[in-house]
Amino acid sequence: MSDDRYADRPVRIGVQLQPQHADYADLRSAVDRAEEAGVDVIFTWDHFFPLTGDRDGQHFECWSMLAAWAEQTERVELSALVTCNSYRNPELLADMARTVDHISGGRIILGIGAGWFARDYEEYGYDFGTPGRRIAALGESLPRIRNRWGKLKPPPTRTIPILIGGGGERKTLRLVAEHADIWHGFGGLDVLTHKNEVLDRWCAEVGRDPADIERSTAASDGPDALGEALVGIGERLITVSTDGRAGFDLARTRDWLQFRDEHNAGLSTAPEAGSET
Repeated sequence: MSDDRYADRPVRIGVQLQPQHADYADLRSAVDRAEEAGVDVIFTWDHFFPLTGDRDGQHFECWSMLAAWAEQTERVELSALVTCNSYRNPELLADMARTVDHISGGRIILGIGAGWFARDYEEYGYDFGTPGRRIAALGESLPRIRNRWGKLKPPPTRTIPILIGGGGERKTLRLVAEHADIWHGFGGLDVLTHKNEVLDRWCAEVGRDPADIERSTAASDGPDALGEALVGIGERLITVSTDGRAGFDLARTRDWLQFRDEHNAGLSTAPEAGSET
């Protein structure tokens, strides 16, 4: 069933260039190719070790790269999918995001989540704690980040969009309703449909228009298999992942870009409500 509340919001396509199993020159080249291909958002992730393949393989840090990519690129938005709230003091993270916002000319998205990868915590000396404590800490950090943006001089060039990743129905999705401009969910169509409904209920609870929150997810297949179905349940930012083992292959990303262009062209030619057809 199509969710008509999002019918006029255009589809956007992201690519996550996972910073593993590659030299930095390969990542830099992939960023150039992704921007030239026309992606809307280039993501990295915020980990200290590879998540797949050789777990002791090559890897690079998130926010150092985002600053470099901000200088390298001209058009695309940039983000982490997602920053771990535990790894940086929220005031420091706010300042880092503000700085990259200025470097990029207003193209940073603060993607953030509660954190989950135990090895990162253990080897870098962070307290892993419990999921509940990590989510509570995220809830405490989000207003501190916004408050710090209001104090920094110069301030951000724009209201920096916040993307929250995660699908916990009792806590995380409430934080999304309260704080996020974009929600990145995980799972198949049935799971995403259900989580979107839960988020809508939290929006009603906190007095937020659910249509104000862009729905985002990853694509594990091409648009022929998933495109219309994802759009039909309200997903509008669709991201494809690739890493050094695949040579940062953008073939599937290009298929999604074609889907985006065809879908969005249909929006621009659709008759206005009440007009003759």
